[in-house]
Amino acid sequence: MSAGGDFWGPLRAATQARIGLGRVGDGVPTAQLLEFRSAHAAARDAVHQPLDVETFAAQVGTIGIGDPLVVRSRVRDRGEYLRRPDLGRIPDDLGDVPVTGADVGFVLADGLSPRALAEHGTALVTAIVAALPRHLTVAPPVIATAARVALGDHIGAALGVRTVLVVIGERPGLSVADSLGVYLTHEPRPGRVDAERNCVSNIHPPVGLGYEAAARVVAGLVAGARRLGRSGVDLKDTSRAIGPGETTAGSAGGE
Repeated sequence: MSAGGDFWGPLRAATQARIGLGRVGDGVPTAQLLEFRSAHAAARDAVHQPLDVETFAAQVGTIGIGDPLVVRSRVRDRGEYLRRPDLGRIPDDLGDVPVTGADVGFVLADGLSPRALAEHGTALVTAIVAALPRHLTVAPPVIATAARVALGDHIGAALGVRTVLVVIGERPGLSVADSLGVYLTHEPRPGRVDAERNCVSNIHPPVGLGYEAAARVVAGLVAGARRLGRSGVDLKDTSRAIGPGETTAGSAGGE
């Protein structure tokens, strides 16, 4: 610390990263250690906390794009979900998913942070629907549990949508445990790879990307995918609507 005060204070105000923690002997101060342990516990809880599907489905039903359907991957429990990502990419049963032929479909997936979906999912989808052009049709939403991103390819193909948007809880970190991502895949079908998707990440207002800003980027990517006839590495975000330090869109880099 300098004579003029806390050198790290202004820098800490600009980032969620743990910087300038200080030192007591060979360790960090007790307050910083307790904050770290609290953040670690929050991240673990976010991974293991199950989605309250009934409550969430009721919230999603108020968006106005239809009553949500619920599907599940082939994962049997949360432990298997973490050990077997491959099973989280395969649906258990899609028999009740209707063929809609809609332009856009939403898959609302619990992912690695069901908490994020519960806290931000309804508001984010509402913002995206409002940002999409009025002439586009939207399929009834599908809630997917024990889900990985690629499960959306199966669901999107079953729905018969032209573009699928997978809204999924992102892997919790030691700074953020409630962040959402949106993965866009044009002409979804089983076997699509990450290079064929686009991702808008770090959605968790008020600190992360806000709902309306994320929705503008997603709507722009949907329009771009329709023009190009594909998504992924060839599709770029040109919205220029994101503020300094906020995460925008790119090709997907995994789950």
